[in-house]
Parts: sequence; structure tokens; C-alpha cells
Amino acid sequence: MIAINGLTLREEPALAESVDALFRQRYGTPGPDFPHHVVAWWRDGVQERPLCYIHFSARGELLLGGGACVDQRALRRLPASLRESIRANGGLYHLSLAWSLRHFRGRFRAVFGYCGDALADRVDRAVGFADTGHQHLLVYWLDAEDAASRARLIAEAHAVGPF
Repeated sequence: MIAINGLTLREEPALAESVDALFRQRYGTPGPDFPHHVVAWWRDGVQERPLCYIHFSARGELLLGGGACVDQRALRRLPASLRESIRANGGLYHLSLAWSLRHFRGRFRAVFGYCGDALADRVDRAVGFADTGHQHLLVYWLDAEDAASRARLIAEAHAVGPF
């Protein structure tokens, strides 16, 4: 867990109802009911509100990231100083993704993203994701790997298809 000016980032054991509502608003379907759920929360008085959500699916040595969403309406209601701090640190998705990569280091060898959104692609690359040679499939290496291991992990992620 990390806290920045009233913003808290943490992995949740289950999908909270308020996070599911954010996911439904963005994607029109219920949120995933299996780990891993990373949420950026903001405490508005006594209530915590989800501002950003990213879902990660474990698949052996791989972690597949997807289903990211930001509550833009809630973001606009934050104090100006917190909004500026978030902006200065690359935005909510950037902060949440960078935190997630540090959080999962040591548990997985690579994090893969399947990205077709130009803005998300830009943020993914800003935190260190790289091309895999497959359209939309990006990778962030958590552990140093030799070329053969990297090729095997990329092939395994690519075989999953869009996620």
C-alpha cells in the first residue's frame, strides 16, 4: 500500500461494489471476480471512493494486465492540489500502473498488456512497457531474462489472445 496526499494505492482481495460499479460504467459488464485488483482510492470525508482500477490475471510466470479504468467525474471533484500532484506524477493510471509493477516484482517474471487504446498505450510505454513484435501486445520485464526465456514468455502471452 502507498498513500500520496490522500490518495491510497493497494491491491484488494476482492472486487469492491464501488469498484465493480466503476468497471461496469466503463465496460458495460461486471468486473472480474478473481485476483488481482489494484485500486487507487481517495478518502472523501469518511467514505473511500475508487478513482482508478486495474485488473491483473495471473498465468503461471506471467501477469496479464487489463480492464483499467479511471473515474473522470470523481477526479474532477478532488481538491486542486491533489489533482495537480496526480498530474505532475503522470496521471492516475500512470501512478497506479507504476505502483502495480513495483508491487508484483518478485512474484512474476513479466507483466503483459493487451492495448488498443492510444492513451493507455502512451502511459504503458511511459512506465516502461515495450513492444513484443505482436500487435497490441506489450511487455514489462520484472526479472532479467535471457533472449530464449523472453521469447517463450512472449509466445505464451500471445497464445492467450486478447485479454
